Amino acid sequence: MLKNTRATDPVLAGLLDEELSRQEHNIEMIASESTAPLSVMELTGSVFTNKTLEGYPGRRFQAGSGIADKVEELACERARELFGAEHANIQSYSGSTANYSVFASVLQPGDKVLSMRLDQGGHLTHGSPANWVSKIYHFEFYAMDPETELIDYDALEAKAREYRPKLIIAGASSYSRLIDYERIANAAHEVGAYFMVDMAHVAGLVAAKVIPSPIPYADFVTSSTTKTFCSARSGMVFCKEKYAKMLDKGTFPGAIGSIQLHTMAAKCWSFKYAASEEFRATMEQVVKNAKCLAEELTKYGFRIVSGGTDNHLLVADLRAKKITGKDFQNALDAVGITVNKNMIPFDPEKPSVTSGVRIGLTAVSQRGLKEPEIREIAAIMNKVAEAPNDEENIKACREQAQALIAGFPLYPAGSFED
Repeated sequence: MLKNTRATDPVLAGLLDEELSRQEHNIEMIASESTAPLSVMELTGSVFTNKTLEGYPGRRFQAGSGIADKVEELACERARELFGAEHANIQSYSGSTANYSVFASVLQPGDKVLSMRLDQGGHLTHGSPANWVSKIYHFEFYAMDPETELIDYDALEAKAREYRPKLIIAGASSYSRLIDYERIANAAHEVGAYFMVDMAHVAGLVAAKVIPSPIPYADFVTSSTTKTFCSARSGMVFCKEKYAKMLDKGTFPGAIGSIQLHTMAAKCWSFKYAASEEFRATMEQVVKNAKCLAEELTKYGFRIVSGGTDNHLLVADLRAKKITGKDFQNALDAVGITVNKNMIPFDPEKPSVTSGVRIGLTAVSQRGLKEPEIREIAAIMNKVAEAPNDEENIKACREQAQALIAGFPLYPAGSFED
């Protein structure tokens, strides 16, 4: 696969070899990561990379776009059918630009937006002071109930009536429970607000019909196409038909310029694959594995935020183990298990340290790991937490982790031979 690169830039080719080896021997449990199928990688490196395009099928700004029109039309048709959506726009480059396209469609500078608290699961593009959107729009936030660690819907509804936002956003990057989309939709429409769901983390589970879909309730639904959707690094947006022209204009020219036809082709393939029984079975196993890991870690004395999970991820509170999220992340990385430090609700630690970690089950489920292997991973995690600075313990855990993952190849043998 790297024949030409090896000849022209062996140093860079060597780095790719290193990364492939790292992934092959690593137990990947970062919730926002998945493994792209070989077809996705072929298409993202295809001749479609060469074509510059702006606009929409039949209304391009460049000639020679007839074949590209067919690709985009096929992809949108498959996307609508897969998700049961009235309209799909797949031109966004990422989940973030998908969100920006909705903002460009319905918001004016100074408009009010209500979204989930960032330290309790919200995303940077949902109003973080570090993100440019916070300088353009006025954000207020709803939060979890401190007792249940579930979204406080009563407080959300009260804040919506008080604040009267133009847009309410649901969806999160570290919330492990199902979201009551219908209730938030009712709260939004009661105050005349648009309702947007960012389903970037759960899009694959939604596509496979493993968890409920926000499509019937939201005015706009945005997503990245990696994470549980397991496709190219890109984005997509769905909306009601009555907002189609508004969304298309907000996307181009409102939020992006030329499209990335190569990733569009990869998404087109993925919309077909995500409708398969194979993909559905994988997504079902993702949820089973997440529940299994939550139960096992609880037995070892970890506290799981909200008491469990309904999707692909969980957040573990490490305070009972007397280790910070940062230290646990680094110790697990030394073992060959990757997670990321993550704030727990009402976390007393700084964001750079945290009291928890976020753990995702998508990538390991794609490789074929099931409950017996997840239980072994939980045992390894507990050993690491008990003695994170013991070199002999870390070495033994690393050997155990590598022996475990060796039985589950990342890709079929010979996939990357030149």
